[in-house]
Amino acid sequence: MSSLAVIAEVIKRAGNVLICGHIMPDGDCLGSVLALGLALEKIGIKATMAGPDPVPAVYAFLPGAEKFVSGDPPEGNYDTLIILDCSVPERLGKGYRELAEKKDLTVINIDHHHGYNPFGRYRYIDPSAAAVGEIVFDLLHLMQVRIDSAIATCLYTAIITDTGSFQYNNTTPNTHRRVAELLECGAPAAQVNIRLYEEKPRAALLLLGKALNSLKISTCGRVSWMTVTLEDLKSAGAVDEHADGLVNYARSVMGVEVGMLFREVSEGKYKVSFRSKKAVDVNRLAALFGGGGHPRAAGCVIQGELEDLKEKIVSAAILAAGGSSL
Repeated sequence: MSSLAVIAEVIKRAGNVLICGHIMPDGDCLGSVLALGLALEKIGIKATMAGPDPVPAVYAFLPGAEKFVSGDPPEGNYDTLIILDCSVPERLGKGYRELAEKKDLTVINIDHHHGYNPFGRYRYIDPSAAAVGEIVFDLLHLMQVRIDSAIATCLYTAIITDTGSFQYNNTTPNTHRRVAELLECGAPAAQVNIRLYEEKPRAALLLLGKALNSLKISTCGRVSWMTVTLEDLKSAGAVDEHADGLVNYARSVMGVEVGMLFREVSEGKYKVSFRSKKAVDVNRLAALFGGGGHPRAAGCVIQGELEDLKEKIVSAAILAAGGSSL
């Protein structure tokens, strides 16, 4: 693995950079991609900010979001590809995965997730970082880029979303020190929080109601789960991004250690989100089903009949949580 200082020097020598993140981008992914892109433009390096999926509406306020290119990798004579918040190529989407395999391209991979399939000529993985936004913050300091209010806003959003507004135990003293500097650089904390948490579309709230109505709790009381189907999305007038964060309601039940959300993404295909409080490593739990993530937040995508999938995954979660029955 390369040091962040080495990566900083490699990037400074680049001429035309493509920056991307994972499929279905979240706040950390987008905030980090946009912050780094804006920073490179600031020092005269041509940068394209892109990804396989579009910017979710909730993040459209971020500086630079209007420059983000979604879909297949945009045409360009790139010499460097920087991949953020994605330690496994499978989460890049087909076009970006193929691009990352090109031999004539300098590929840099920066993440805070452990990956089972490492890739990239230069890799920096720091699982102790609460968000990739923290790593990008450090990278910009190493590159001696002055963080302005636009960059600070993107990095603040990256960090606040991956720490659950500093509620998760991945939040460290250094997290707060970095955020304090971002506020000094002009990140409008109150405005960002309003945009993220206090301007919910009606469809998102209708979907929340459907998810809560589906809530189940195991007999042992330590595992809970909810379900969102394609029909739920349709009847609520909701889209995929409106399901973001719903799993936290399952975890928030008193006495529950592991909360899960089963979300149908296509017929017979489900995205399962796992969240835990403190006793269960859901990264290991998700890995049993081909997924991964962090000890307290992870996920997987799995195919099959919903009730069969629930039985297998809920049983594994109960076992991990020290319970004994559904």
